[in-house]
Amino acid sequence: MSLAIVHSRAQEGVAAPPVTVEVHLSGGLPGTSIVGLPETAVKEARDRVRVAIQNAQLEFPSRRITVSLAPADLPKDGGRFDLPIALGILAASGHLPKERLAAYEFLGELALSGELRAVTGVLPAALKAAHAGRALIVPRDNGAEAALAGGGVAHGAGSLLEVCAFLRGAAELPPATAPASGGDEIAPPDLAEVRGQPQARRALEIAAAGQHHLLFVGPPGTGKTMLASRLPGILPPLGEDEALEAAAIRSVAGCGIDFHKWKMRPFRAPHHTASAVALVGGGSLPRPGEISLAHHGVLFLDELPEFDRRVLEVLREPLESGHIVISRAARQAEFPAAFQLVAAMNPCPCGYAGDPSGRCTCTPEAVRRYRARVSGPLLDRIDLTVAVPRVALAELGGAAAPGEASAVVRARVVAARARQLARAGKPNAALSNREVLRDCALAPADRTLLERALERLGLSARAYHRVLRVARTIADLAGSEAVSGAHLLEAIQYRRALGGG
Repeated sequence: MSLAIVHSRAQEGVAAPPVTVEVHLSGGLPGTSIVGLPETAVKEARDRVRVAIQNAQLEFPSRRITVSLAPADLPKDGGRFDLPIALGILAASGHLPKERLAAYEFLGELALSGELRAVTGVLPAALKAAHAGRALIVPRDNGAEAALAGGGVAHGAGSLLEVCAFLRGAAELPPATAPASGGDEIAPPDLAEVRGQPQARRALEIAAAGQHHLLFVGPPGTGKTMLASRLPGILPPLGEDEALEAAAIRSVAGCGIDFHKWKMRPFRAPHHTASAVALVGGGSLPRPGEISLAHHGVLFLDELPEFDRRVLEVLREPLESGHIVISRAARQAEFPAAFQLVAAMNPCPCGYAGDPSGRCTCTPEAVRRYRARVSGPLLDRIDLTVAVPRVALAELGGAAAPGEASAVVRARVVAARARQLARAGKPNAALSNREVLRDCALAPADRTLLERALERLGLSARAYHRVLRVARTIADLAGSEAVSGAHLLEAIQYRRALGGG
């Protein structure tokens, strides 16, 4: 029977659904047809495969070739199916043993010379192949990435001939290995380099401990960006599964994986000219955006009011849900987006409102319009808003004592996060409203204090629960089992920098 079956994987969001490549040879006029909802790049595979087989000094069958990519209703795109299609044609024509194909999955784009070129989305495919109990054969340039999956075997090959020789048993393809790596090889910027700003440092520690969103407000040059870049260094280390999830998104996006720091928390800082698609993802073939590339890490938006308001509004849903669904006419893709938002902005157009020097010349109306560029519903989702004033020159000098190092702060953050995970299995920022009421029970006097403060500030019901989550984090940092009035007062003050919720 001139039918061969080869296993491969498609790319759908960060998923890697299985694709069965069925190749059938029959009589009739020579030609190749590919069915199964292929995109243009997949349709063009028939020409790449034919020339690659011929240039590899292998015989291309002069028969009618039908290639079916199943399931038929799953869109297929890219050159990732070149290798499995070529192997299916060679197996169906008797040049390769069909029984050897069942134990492997194949991905790879073919050059006309028969060499294998790297493709995107290999890590998700490697994880799924290992779960299915099959080894994965990929281009050599993708071998290290595939080896990150662990729990399975991945082989990197340089050409179609190497794969054919391996399947015939005439040569070996050594298992791919990932370079030795770890989050400690490249140290993130240290918080000790930040001079002064005790309130901002305190807010940064609270944000890290509870995974809260944070907004810095202050004049130019006061250290807002410097503070934000130190957040990854005080966050708890990534777990193995979290690091693989973040690396899988980079694989799908085609950004490449830095094996020296793939276990570090991502830090993304898009420019304020970024479009909505660049920020949340999209395109005719949906790709992840900055919020997904910041998954399990930090998304830093500097000069927040300079972003297009419509761009900022698309953040509202993923800030709470932790994922983004990209819907297009032909297909839909879902990407994880459990990021921690840190934003920075000036208090007015000139940047110096409230500065003791009196340099600000902005009118109250100009200040109002400037701050209105960031909508109330978006600000309502930010747990901590803190002023970052100018630092006295004396504090910047070398004689001033440096602040605490990131390692010291991180130890407290890790201890506070451990309390949260032991109590609820999640960071405080992710607590549901019911869990907030359970874990943040207040004494009657403290509840009255909170209600009066929120009424005076005009805060929403969402802000009510967010204040309680922040207070719970402050209590965890202090090692307190209960949320007290002091914890509440500190949490409330972080809602006041822009005049409320």
